[in-house]
Amino acid sequence: MSQTTEFNISTSGQGLYEFTRDVAQWVSGTGLLTLFVRHTSASLLIQENADPDVQADLRAFFHRLVPPTTDPSMSYLTHTYEGPDDMPAHIKAAMLPVSLGIPVIKGRLSLGTWQGIYLFEHRTAPHKRRVVAHLSQ
Repeated sequence: MSQTTEFNISTSGQGLYEFTRDVAQWVSGTGLLTLFVRHTSASLLIQENADPDVQADLRAFFHRLVPPTTDPSMSYLTHTYEGPDDMPAHIKAAMLPVSLGIPVIKGRLSLGTWQGIYLFEHRTAPHKRRVVAHLSQ
């Protein structure tokens, strides 16, 4: 038996958006949960959820690693018509996972004590992101 649903996550710009609680409320039974983000400029992460500085540092690191196309170091990029954050967002999504697999045991996510599930928004404008969840039991 399996279950499928979709989580809708509203973002207000670049950053990490935790949705662990929504997923935890949805899962049941025992099996493997697969999450998949249906966008090419966002990613999924399992990351520490105790200290918000972790999320801020991750955002700062990836911004420094892949700055907007207005940065002179990115002048070689040609896909710029959707804004200076678009191609860098695609690059970040290519570097980070767009799907996650999480064991579910007796209706509980098998995450570590400080782990949470995050959508990592790479665009600067607000978006409505969709994450498909499939639990194979």
